[in-house]
Amino acid sequence: MPIIVIACSVFQSLLQQAFPPAVVKGFHFLDYGLHRVSSNLTRTIQETIDAIPEPSLVVLGYGLCGNGLNGIQAGKHNLLIPRADDCIAILLGSYEKYQEEFHSEPGTYYLTKGWLESGSNPLSEFLEYQKKYGTRKAEFLIDSLYHNYHRLAFVAHDRADLDQYRPQAQEVARFCARWGMRYEEILGSTAYLARLVDLALASGHSDDGFLRIPPGGTLRQELFLRY
Repeated sequence: MPIIVIACSVFQSLLQQAFPPAVVKGFHFLDYGLHRVSSNLTRTIQETIDAIPEPSLVVLGYGLCGNGLNGIQAGKHNLLIPRADDCIAILLGSYEKYQEEFHSEPGTYYLTKGWLESGSNPLSEFLEYQKKYGTRKAEFLIDSLYHNYHRLAFVAHDRADLDQYRPQAQEVARFCARWGMRYEEILGSTAYLARLVDLALASGHSDDGFLRIPPGGTLRQELFLRY
């Protein structure tokens, strides 16, 4: 069965390098900014899946992502997707690592290169509010959203990304100091993506960290839940 990859651009270089040459029939890397409105993400992914002409294994480089993957229909294809809430678990290397971070530092706002490039972070949002509503209302709105966070964690899969995006991340961190957030950097892992690639190449194998949706099936929010 042909393999087609549909993924967030944040994983582009990783996935292109992880799959053996000539194994994937097509890569589709979608803009980070689609995450900002979940319905846009849903529609774009569904349109991309529906445009694939022959029955394929569609590997989705996403998590549930703000419910943006809820309701995605497989159609004539098989779907394979990490069983993760969002890209943070994937960047950290596993759902278990994400849970460790969540329980040890529950008041964490995570920052990635995708959020920096798409303008989805507290500083960018404040500047948008300021332009639209003025400084006073912008401060009220942004404070209401982020005053309960106490840590800003910049997560990257390798040191090259940490070094490249550190100045932008630290600029956001200086703004977030208004709420007493401390800044930290977390070097993640490619382990989760490596498991995704292994499963894509091993037809019929299963792994609790991933979901397989057969033809005619639908991705549902409850499938991502763990009890």
